[in-house]
Amino acid sequence: MSEPSNTADVVDVRSLVPADRHAKIFELVNALEPGASFVLVNDHDPKPLYYQLEAEYPGQFSWTYVEQGPQVWRVEIGKHAKAA
Repeated sequence: MSEPSNTADVVDVRSLVPADRHAKIFELVNALEPGASFVLVNDHDPKPLYYQLEAEYPGQFSWTYVEQGPQVWRVEIGKHAKAA
């Protein structure tokens, strides 16, 4: 039986210098278990990150906007569960 779904972890990268943000986010994506996700909080639309992730991990993750600015952007990023 599967566990009830919990609220995704929230990762606020606004306190990081912009140059460090993508490296941190890639660490988190690499560490995600299949079926898990986290909510990224940023101060701008992280759409370039989406393209970078899609290039590195084509079709392996989900990208769902939770809040779209103008001050705060929240995106739930999840790793797809492996097909049985």
